[in-house]
Amino acid sequence: MIHIENWMELYSNTVRRVFRDRVIFIGLQGSYGRGEANENSDIDVVLILDRVKLEDLKQYNSAIQSLSNREKICGFVSGVNEIAGWAKYDLFQFYHDTISYHGNLNKMIPPIEHTDIRHAVLNGACNLYHMCSHNYLHSADMQALAGLYKAAVFTLQAKHYYETGSYIKQRTEMYDVLVDQDRRILQISEQFKSGSFSEDQFEQFTDEMLNWTSGLITTLSKYVPAN
Repeated sequence: MIHIENWMELYSNTVRRVFRDRVIFIGLQGSYGRGEANENSDIDVVLILDRVKLEDLKQYNSAIQSLSNREKICGFVSGVNEIAGWAKYDLFQFYHDTISYHGNLNKMIPPIEHTDIRHAVLNGACNLYHMCSHNYLHSADMQALAGLYKAAVFTLQAKHYYETGSYIKQRTEMYDVLVDQDRRILQISEQFKSGSFSEDQFEQFTDEMLNWTSGLITTLSKYVPAN
C-alpha cells in the first residue's frame, strides 16, 4: 500500500515547483486522511491556488503525470476566492475531513455556523432520499445503493456534530456513539464495504435508507404542510 506521508511530500514538492508562491493550501482528505485506506483507495488531495484557470488545470495535470499511482489521484482543486465563497453547508465536511500539509483553511473560509451544519444534514438527507427512490424505480442497482450508504456516513457525521458539537472522523469511533437508526445505517454501510451482503437484501436496505432519510427531512425541516 502507498506510504502516504512520503507520497504527499513528493506531491507537495511537485505542485509547489510548478506553481511556486501561488500555492495557498495543500491538504489530504478521504480514507488516507482518516487512516482507513486500503490498496484500492483513491488519494484525495486538496490544492488551492491564488486562482484557477484552464491553463492552470493543464499545468497541474501535466505535473502530476510523473507521480506514482497517478491513476489513484483525485480530490479538489480550486482558486482561493472560490473556496472562500463556497456554500457553507458544503464546507462543513470539507473542513473537518481535510488534513493540512501547507497553509491554513481557517484563513480562507468563513466561520461555519450551527445553521450551516443543519443545512448540511438536511441537504445530505434530501439527496440520499431522492437517489434512493430513483435507484429503486429506474435502476435497481445494488452497487448504486452501496454508494448511497457510503455517502450516508458523511451525513451521519454532520448529524452527530449538529446534535453534540463533536466531530467523529473514523468509522470505528462512530460505532461507539451512534444508536438506533443511525447505528444501523453505519452498520449497513460497513456490510457493503466488507462485501458481506446479498442481492436479495436490496429491498430491505432501500427501505431502511428511505425511512432514515425521511425521518431526518421531516425532523429538520421547519416547514410543516397544511392538512
